[in-house]
Amino acid sequence: MNSRTSQGSIAWIMALLVIPFPTAILYLIFGWKFFDDYGSPGAETPRGGRPARAQDLKLFDMDTTAEWPVLTRVANVPFLAGNAVDLLVDGKATFDSIFEGISKAESYIFVQFYILRDDRLGQELADRLIERAKAGVRIYVLYDDLGSLWLPLAYRKRLRAEGIQIAGFNQRHKFFRFYGPTRLNYRNHRKIVLVDGKTAWVGGHNVGVEYLGADPKYGHWRDTHVKVDGPAALACGLIFREDWEWATGEALPYDPPNDIPKPGRQPVMVMATGPADALEECAIAFTDVIAQSRSRLWIASPYFVPDADVRTALYAASLRGVDVRIMLPDRPDKLLVWLATNAHADTMIEHGIEIHRYRNAFLHQKVVLMDDRIASVGTVNFDNRSFNINFELTLWFPHPRTVKAVETMLTRDFEHCRRQTLDQVKHKPVLQRFIEQGAKLLSPVL
Repeated sequence: MNSRTSQGSIAWIMALLVIPFPTAILYLIFGWKFFDDYGSPGAETPRGGRPARAQDLKLFDMDTTAEWPVLTRVANVPFLAGNAVDLLVDGKATFDSIFEGISKAESYIFVQFYILRDDRLGQELADRLIERAKAGVRIYVLYDDLGSLWLPLAYRKRLRAEGIQIAGFNQRHKFFRFYGPTRLNYRNHRKIVLVDGKTAWVGGHNVGVEYLGADPKYGHWRDTHVKVDGPAALACGLIFREDWEWATGEALPYDPPNDIPKPGRQPVMVMATGPADALEECAIAFTDVIAQSRSRLWIASPYFVPDADVRTALYAASLRGVDVRIMLPDRPDKLLVWLATNAHADTMIEHGIEIHRYRNAFLHQKVVLMDDRIASVGTVNFDNRSFNINFELTLWFPHPRTVKAVETMLTRDFEHCRRQTLDQVKHKPVLQRFIEQGAKLLSPVL
């Protein structure tokens, strides 16, 4: 009834008929999309009130909003004016900025990460939060149950002992059940830090020493975050409130100041997407941006497992003469996704799209640059999981200053890449291509 493709429905029906066990269990985990209680009109979440809250802010950038109608409809909020934006390259710059912001908090701090580890970086985050909690600052920490599966109870008890509220995204809801749909396949992949409703940090970093380049397995870790001061930071806080209320049942107070600071001149769109969306809104947004490209489309992503619609949009852009470049890591962190990524990358090359492999580190940034018109930084990978399954957050920046900063950053990144050629694709060993094509069959759940 709710399948996106006939092929998917037929595959599940045949598997259920032929091998009902363990297919029935797998279907409950991977095949049954159900997060409607997050976004339904009567749901325990303020998600449906986004447009009204945006109207209350009275900080619309009407011209930019009119220029990007699809993004506006997907995000359910307009572009907000009056922001200052700083691009943060790699872990040290990101966490130095976040920790400095935390140290200045006076009222409240929101912290949300997909992965929260009890390592050196996780302990430093805890120390800094505890210091602010002792100063009377209200602090809320939200993590994903699967991404932070190994977070020890002692870490959470330490924070709670100091008055810090910490919760898993699914702690109040049945995560796995033997009847009806499960939530095991759905993760909250957002990364948000918000201080006093004035400054927010969003991007690809999680809390773990590998994101500082301190894990010998990966070495240097190439990632990107962004710091936003202004009304867009307050909008990030509204997304956190939605997640917190659904996760805990507790409605956080929402009392925006009458005079919201406007420290800059940049419009910013805060786009939150996830499995509760009525349509595949994340995929629609990125496909629209791809379709509007006329001269340049640069994409950096650690995982590249696009569906047919996104592939078609990329092929069309290439045929229009757009400079389409996709930057991918040169080595894997998740083998199965890596194999599928390689298969999709080969197809891109065969259609004239440039694939660049980042050699200087493990590439984990999620960045898009389209023409000289718009750039995005966020948590979305170019795969079905981010587009349709995970809860994600993307910030869109149409201002020339940030667009230029992203261009400069990606140009420098391309200098550390090797371009994969069509000849290399054609001479790839048959067994390797067979394995990669086999992994590609699992694209819908990767």
